[in-house]
Order: sequence, then C-alpha cells, then structure tokens
Amino acid sequence: MDAALPPGADDPSPARLAHLVSAGVVTALVGFASAAVVVLAGLRAVGADSAQAASGLLAVIVTQALGTLWLSRRHRMPILLAWSTPGAALLASTGAVEGGWPAAVGAFLLVGGLILLTALWPRLGALIAAIPPSIAQAMLAGVLLPLCLAPAHGLVDHPALVAPAVVMWLALGRYAPRWAVPGAFVAAMVAIGIWLGRHGGAHGPLLPGVTLTAPTLSGAAVLSLTLPLYVVTMASQNVPGVAVLSSYGYTVPWRESMTVTGLGTLAGACAGGHAINLAAITAALAASPQAHPDPRRRWIVAHLAGATFLALALASTALVTVVTAAPAGVTAAVAGLALLATLASSLTSALADPRERQAVILTVVVAASGISLAGVGAAFWALAAGLLVRATPRT
Repeated sequence: MDAALPPGADDPSPARLAHLVSAGVVTALVGFASAAVVVLAGLRAVGADSAQAASGLLAVIVTQALGTLWLSRRHRMPILLAWSTPGAALLASTGAVEGGWPAAVGAFLLVGGLILLTALWPRLGALIAAIPPSIAQAMLAGVLLPLCLAPAHGLVDHPALVAPAVVMWLALGRYAPRWAVPGAFVAAMVAIGIWLGRHGGAHGPLLPGVTLTAPTLSGAAVLSLTLPLYVVTMASQNVPGVAVLSSYGYTVPWRESMTVTGLGTLAGACAGGHAINLAAITAALAASPQAHPDPRRRWIVAHLAGATFLALALASTALVTVVTAAPAGVTAAVAGLALLATLASSLTSALADPRERQAVILTVVVAASGISLAGVGAAFWALAAGLLVRATPRT
C-alpha cells in the first residue's frame, strides 16, 4: 500500500473525480440489477406478499448501504456489503416453511444472531470453516439448479417477455460479461413495461415503505432456513469476499465486518430483510486498479457505491410493483439468468476433487430435489447426506 504510486494516482483533475463517481455508481448498479429479482423471488417464495417483499428489498438495500458507508470510510478500504444472493436463491428453492412468513422472519433474525456470534466467538467461524467446501458448494449448486431451469421454461411459456432478456444476456455475455445480467434485467423490464402498457398498466405503490412482521420460531424453519442460510452466506459470500479483497492487497477487518453484517441483518429482519454480507463480485469492481490506480483511494469507490445504493432504495417498491404485475414465471426466468454464473462456479468448485464426487453428487441431487421431510427442506437434508457419505470409510 505504501509503494510508489502508479502514474495518474495523484491526479486531482475533474476527469479523475468523474471516473471515481462513475465507478461507484456502476458498481452499485451492477450489484442491484444483477440480483434484485433473485431477492424478490426468494422473499415471495417463503410467504411474503408484495408489500412485505418490497419492504424486505428495501431493508437489505439500506442496511448494506449503511454498512458499506461505515466500513469503507472507517478503514479506508473498498469494503462493500451486499445482500446474500445465494441466500435468496435458497429461499426461492425452499419455499414456504411451517409457520409461514412470520417463521421465515424469525429465521432471518436467528441468522443475524449467528453472524454476530461469529464475530464474538471465533470457534463458530472455525466450525463453519470445517464444513468441506465441496459439500457447501454442492448444496448451493443443488439449490440453484431448479432456479436456473426457469429461463428455459420462461421461453416456452412467455417467449415475448423472456426472449429479449435471454438474447441480451447472450450478446453481452460474449462482448461485455460484466453487463450481461444487468442488461438482461433492463431488457426484461422494458419487455414487461410494454406488456403492462397493453394490459392496463401496473397498479400498486411506488414509494418505499416498511412493513414490519412479528417473528415466530419453529424448528422446521430453523433447520430449513436458518442453518442453510447461515452456511451459504458464510461459505459463499463472506469467505470469498475476504479472499477477493486479499487478492488486491487488503486485509479485511473480519470481526468488525461480521459485527456490522450481523447487526445489519438483525436490524432488517423484521422488515423482511433476509441477510447481508461481504460482497465478492462487486467488491472486485471497487478494489481493482480499474477503479483507481491508487489502492489507498479505492475506498472512495465503495463509499460512493454505498451512497448510490441509498438512492436505489427509493426505486425498490416501484420495482416490486412492476415485477409482481408481470405474468408468473417471467421474474423467475430473469433470476435464473442471474444465477447461472454462480451455478457454474459452484459446480466447478464442488467437483474439483474426484475423491469427493460421490458425496458431492448426492448433495446436489438431494438439494435439487426440493424434498421436505418432517417439515424440513431439502437444503438441510442435502448437507446432512453429503457430510454422512463423505465421512463413511471407504474399503
């Protein structure tokens, strides 16, 4: 960090300032457009109505923005927080649990408590780290697989609405990969807007609002949502988030980051927010040399991204109103496109070691099956089955 600065690092010109601002705005836009529909799909799947889903989206946007503003400025690092996209995918795959939406909110509160406990009690973090990465990634891949089939179904059921998103995703995926998912999101919103114009328009609130839900607790929700959501948030978001920043020379303040994300998750839970965590992909946008040639100034990009998220929060309810007015399956198709890269990454990581493949495949199949046993969802049973097979001695 203290080495000689690259050329242009000390440039105070308006052009350099404009570049910083644009980098921060782009980082936030990419993060928002790449996964907002996944969050909505997950919240609706576990029982939230439109107002509750809009409130949940608002909660995670605001809490991650405030956490980003605090951590980036305090530590002068490009530390970005994000909602748990794999966690939202888990919600969409699991569906309604015993106790309905209030039980899901209770599960979110427990996840926040576990993340906070991770900061206070390092042994809990060590316990999560002891879960073989191949099994954790296999569980995530199985959760994602049914969701990633949605674009194929959407093309058959609603070709006029889904095809523009798929074509945009394919085109940008080849020539501008960073913009593939945001581009698909924009194409889908345009297509939905045209469709709504021909079918009476969208009817619903446009200004953001908070809808609080009194939480309840159920054993099935704890096993189906709390434990898998905590595991995927830690293993698929927080650990990679630390690794991304480390690759650019930054040492993440782990305990404070877990404290902030745990408190943020607790604060947003009753409003419907499922979990926030360290960002990984969007963190790379803020931490790379393309953001700023001086590593000591890249925190400004993260800080500006946090401010942009607060501005985007104003549009959260309008987005929910438009998305929920679209035909069933369209939103799921866009969410599936957003998750394809994560599915590929999870499968690649899970299948890397040939010796692990029996346990990995079983974990994927059970998680993708969508089964529910004793009121407990497939993600928990997939994790249990994979760990059991992996621990079984071989002859």
